[in-house]
Amino acid sequence: MIDWIQTNETILWWLAAASVVMFVGTLLVVPWLIVRIPEDYFSNPKRHRTPWADRHAVVRVTLLIGKNLLACVLLLTGTILLLLPGQGILTILVGVVLLDFPGKYRLERWLIQRRPVLRSVNWLRGRSGHAPLKLEKQRV
Repeated sequence: MIDWIQTNETILWWLAAASVVMFVGTLLVVPWLIVRIPEDYFSNPKRHRTPWADRHAVVRVTLLIGKNLLACVLLLTGTILLLLPGQGILTILVGVVLLDFPGKYRLERWLIQRRPVLRSVNWLRGRSGHAPLKLEKQRV
């Protein structure tokens, strides 16, 4: 094992640097993303349209492929960071959020309906001056 570490010291330094970058990036990006969620995002049983839905088909496909490739890189990096010091679980979580798969919106709605998760998200939104998330469509 020690021989392997000495042989691959450069790789380990790169992984340590990636771990630090992911940790700092997570601390900055996750709150920014949470406050950008529209307050009624989870109140509809169907998912909202994507921001680029009105773009040309080539642009939509390119953005979708790029987003999913980034998600796969984050999932792979997070898996590696589980074995090394770093933010593996958070990196995997960000990767899953970016990844498109069937049933993702239902999973997101289920997750946000957990009281500790909703309380934490709404606390963060309140500290940033944003309205809390609404879970059910309010009838007028």
